[in-house]
Amino acid sequence: MTTSSPELTAAGVPRAGGAGTLGGHTVSRVGFGAMQLERLHGDRQAAIALLRRVVELGVDHVDTAQFYGNGFVNELLRDALRPEDGVVIVSKVGADPDPGGRIPLRLAQRPEELRASVEDNLKSLGVERIPVVNLRRTDVGPGVRAEGDQLVDLDDQLATMIALRDEGKIGAIGLSAVTLDVLRRALPAGIVCVQNAYSLVSRDYEEMLRLCVDERIAWVPFFPLGGAFPAMPKVTDEPAVVAAAESLGRTPAQVGLAWLLHHAPNVLLIPGTADAGHLEANVAAGEIELDGTTLATLDAVQSRSLDVPLA
Repeated sequence: MTTSSPELTAAGVPRAGGAGTLGGHTVSRVGFGAMQLERLHGDRQAAIALLRRVVELGVDHVDTAQFYGNGFVNELLRDALRPEDGVVIVSKVGADPDPGGRIPLRLAQRPEELRASVEDNLKSLGVERIPVVNLRRTDVGPGVRAEGDQLVDLDDQLATMIALRDEGKIGAIGLSAVTLDVLRRALPAGIVCVQNAYSLVSRDYEEMLRLCVDERIAWVPFFPLGGAFPAMPKVTDEPAVVAAAESLGRTPAQVGLAWLLHHAPNVLLIPGTADAGHLEANVAAGEIELDGTTLATLDAVQSRSLDVPLA
């Protein structure tokens, strides 16, 4: 069944977490980050079944990248998702696969590399246009920082992204790992979303988030629960989060995700997993109501920096 209701996906399923906006598309506020599907490299059918479950649960916003499994994750999306599912796929450029490297990616910030990365994404996804592509810079962490010929001027990068949009190869432009100043400089290009590391325990970018609210730009935090590397604080370790979870009969992870949805109207989540049970728990976080007292307690949690080097 197809429907035009903003609360329902193209298949007539209630949107996980309600409806949000991304690059002119109405999407579920709880999306799916596909990176961890790489863990199912040895069981392709399980990975495809998980993606079908994503659609069944009312998720129609999926975040990916060509460097996730050296194209493996994109190929899964190509095989598992159908046009009638109405899923908005968001990819990113700024890094390419590097299977033999210390980490499985290398920076690819130069304009010609950005264009080549978009072409690689189009091929592996099996599409003619990607709805949204994020330019992942290295202005802020966590993660590797650009040096040498990978230190590229923002204007040169945006010129390439705009050209790709004009050519119809991408639908809209997002930014990732950027400073407030970079976002301000990029606004004339028509930025539709920002992905920075952000969580209840690491709120370095509050001013940037508020600018995104004002400009109707989606805020899509990665590492929404912190703790991706040893030096990062974890939302699920926070006593106030644990107490709220116990009171609500939920998990600390669900409370951490629910806080993000309550914190600002433009927040879209992309938690990732390779496990169906964990997927269902993440989607259920979009149903949690946090009252004023609980929100005030969570808002009072001390913020610590997530800007740490990649191990």
